[in-house]
Amino acid sequence: MIRTLRTAVRIGRRRPRGVDLSHPARSPLGSAVVNCAVYRDGQRQQGNLPAADAIRRVREDRPAVPAQGSGGRSRPPGFVWIGLHEPAYEEFADVAELFGLHPLAVANALQAHQRPKVERYAADTLFAVFKTVRYVGNDRSTATSEIVETGEIMAFVGPDFVITIRHGGHGSLGPVREELEARAELLTHGPAAVLYAIADHVVDDYLAVTDAVQDDIDAVESEVFAPAPQGRAPRRFGRADPSASSAPSDGSGRSARSGHTGRAGRTDEVERIYQLKRELLELKRAVAPLERPLHALATQPSRLVDEDVRAYLRHVADRLTRVAEQVTSFDDLLNSILQAGLAQVTVAQNEDLRRISAWVAIIAVPTMVCGLYGMNFDHMPELGWSFGYPATLASLAAVCLLLHRAFRRSGWL
Repeated sequence: MIRTLRTAVRIGRRRPRGVDLSHPARSPLGSAVVNCAVYRDGQRQQGNLPAADAIRRVREDRPAVPAQGSGGRSRPPGFVWIGLHEPAYEEFADVAELFGLHPLAVANALQAHQRPKVERYAADTLFAVFKTVRYVGNDRSTATSEIVETGEIMAFVGPDFVITIRHGGHGSLGPVREELEARAELLTHGPAAVLYAIADHVVDDYLAVTDAVQDDIDAVESEVFAPAPQGRAPRRFGRADPSASSAPSDGSGRSARSGHTGRAGRTDEVERIYQLKRELLELKRAVAPLERPLHALATQPSRLVDEDVRAYLRHVADRLTRVAEQVTSFDDLLNSILQAGLAQVTVAQNEDLRRISAWVAIIAVPTMVCGLYGMNFDHMPELGWSFGYPATLASLAAVCLLLHRAFRRSGWL
């Protein structure tokens, strides 16, 4: 089995990772196992056992007893839930062999950046991949800054075990475990209840992130369609900085904080819209692929998911559909805002070109006259006239003033 896993995964020996001690059950020796617990009849059993002892303890309770609320179908009275965080191959190989996990699923679990999905291996094992998301507030946005940070949660679900693997620095399942342990009635449904709790937790994060992204889109929309006052820095993504609106001006119409003029601010808004679209695409990649498999899991009969849990999963699937619709509407709205922003930039550039052209036309008159009289011909009008110089200056000033007034009335200046 281990040789098969080595062939499928093809991962060399990794360097030891820094130990994350944020979870109280995290091993101080650096083990990837965050928690390993046995549950029976909706209650967590005392003791922290190794995986082999835990599953042996669960399977000693066979034969299975009828499960309540599942149409009389049998199920073991207990199960083991093992939680891991970014395990190395050597740490996960023994667990995979102990529970008979499929080599392809193991390879996917060890390698991050998988597509969200729910796959069935044989008749008694599910492998689910969830993309976790977190909203990151940035006071200043750059080309590489992130608004939505992603991670992953993989779950192996069998008749008497749940194995969760988390990738990334967020999306901890500690609160999920605590909340589920407080709902003993739900936990009596076995591993399927854990799968529901994970899906519900992930979709809750989707809803929180979409609300935060909507706030950013509303702010960008307001700034695109409203003239930015002089000396105000453009709002950056993330939670508002109270000092941003009171940033001192350097006296040139620019904010000392941002360094952008009003014209450059329009271009900056377009860049921020592109950044929002990029992060929205990341959110879409997390939400859209999960819709169909989660709906199928919630509606199709399964030996691992009884009818009671499917009712909960249908609620999660409905909320996921709402998130997907929101993401699609955000994308359409950003396209409209982007077109409006680009149109404003084009109009601003046209105004600049007209202003430059007007000044060029005004300066062309004295340039032409001075150029003619600077050619030093002997026979030219008014060269010997004592009032020729002041008359020429007065004529040039009058023509320039008339042109300036004409351009001002036409809106070019």
